[in-house]
Amino acid sequence: MNTSLDPTRRRFIAGLMQGCLGVSLLRGKDLRAALEDAPKGRQGATARNVIYLYMTGGMTHLDTFGVVPGADTMGPTKTIKTSADGVFVSEHLPTVAKTMHHGVIINSMTSTQGAHAPGNYFAHTSYTARGGARHPSMGAWLTNFQGKGNPSLPGSVAITPDSRHPGAGFFEAAMAPLLITSAADGLQNSARLSAMSPEDFDFRQSLTEQLDRGFRADFNHAAVRAHADTYREALTVMRSKDLVGFDIDVEPPETHAAYGKNRFGQGCLLARRLVEHGVRHVEVALDGWDTHVDNFLKMPDLCGPLDRALGALVNDLDQRGLLKETLVVLATEFGRTPNINGNTGRDHYPKAFTTVLWGGGVRGGRIHGTTDKGIEITSKKITIPDFNASIAHALGLPLDEVVYSPAKRPFTVADKGKPVTELFG
Repeated sequence: MNTSLDPTRRRFIAGLMQGCLGVSLLRGKDLRAALEDAPKGRQGATARNVIYLYMTGGMTHLDTFGVVPGADTMGPTKTIKTSADGVFVSEHLPTVAKTMHHGVIINSMTSTQGAHAPGNYFAHTSYTARGGARHPSMGAWLTNFQGKGNPSLPGSVAITPDSRHPGAGFFEAAMAPLLITSAADGLQNSARLSAMSPEDFDFRQSLTEQLDRGFRADFNHAAVRAHADTYREALTVMRSKDLVGFDIDVEPPETHAAYGKNRFGQGCLLARRLVEHGVRHVEVALDGWDTHVDNFLKMPDLCGPLDRALGALVNDLDQRGLLKETLVVLATEFGRTPNINGNTGRDHYPKAFTTVLWGGGVRGGRIHGTTDKGIEITSKKITIPDFNASIAHALGLPLDEVVYSPAKRPFTVADKGKPVTELFG
């Protein structure tokens, strides 16, 4: 049916169908005004956007943000002071250390999942994988409840090479994040061919619409309607003036250098641009944290890109006036063992680990929760569902609203998680 479009354009539209573009639930309304009204009927939004930085593989807490100065569990890793009194981080994070007056370190995270795939899934959805059921990620929940920030762009974007992202889960494909493997490549095949005039393009699209109309009338099913809606939304993106948000090449060389000329750094730069153009949830992944062997030798190479990009992102958002309304999240599936194994590495450790929040209404410059040398949580334990409920709380999402899957099973945005409201305000 779609032979009137060239192959690259078909691939572009197919890609958008997988990562998909939602139909805004707030079309014709001002989204920012809607968020301002949220406290009256829901939890009270403190953030409009989320930039979710996911450390794939299980980030070691004792060598990054969950440091315990002087503890034997630290191994050779040293600590440094930060811009917040009494808050220390690893010596490998000197740039991020200067931003900690904006952030809160959560040292009392715990998970029930100690393997990578289940832990990753749990971190993203608050649910454990059960048979063939798929649960939505936070970006999908946000789009489902509040619609898109920019009607002509995706509701959420995930910049990750990991194809196992849970995406929309049991929601329609329209709620899924648009998956991008590399920020440097931008949104591929999204421009009309220069040899084709706008009039010719519109004629071909009109013809395609006519040819498909009969099929949609005969097979008026949800999947068919979703296909048609997605196709139209893809064309909307192609024509949008905000498509430039995906093009990091327009940024000056010094900005690229500030974020770091690597996959993660350029992903963080793209995240900032997308938030500026109305995409409300952007995830950027940094892999390589599975440090069973040579943990301490790997720390400079792992923390270097993280420190540079994260420090640049928080400062950039702050200077542009976006940090107050943008919650920057640093998360991972679990931590690494406080004991050092025979390979000078650290193994999986879901019992106690660390996450961090900046901006978005967070009361910064402090540490939440304590551990005994990174081993046992001694105060203010936070589960994965609690952590995700806190993010949902910041966005003003309805934590108790039940949504039913196609199998008629009830689900909420963070399962049984309770928001940790003392993180904010």
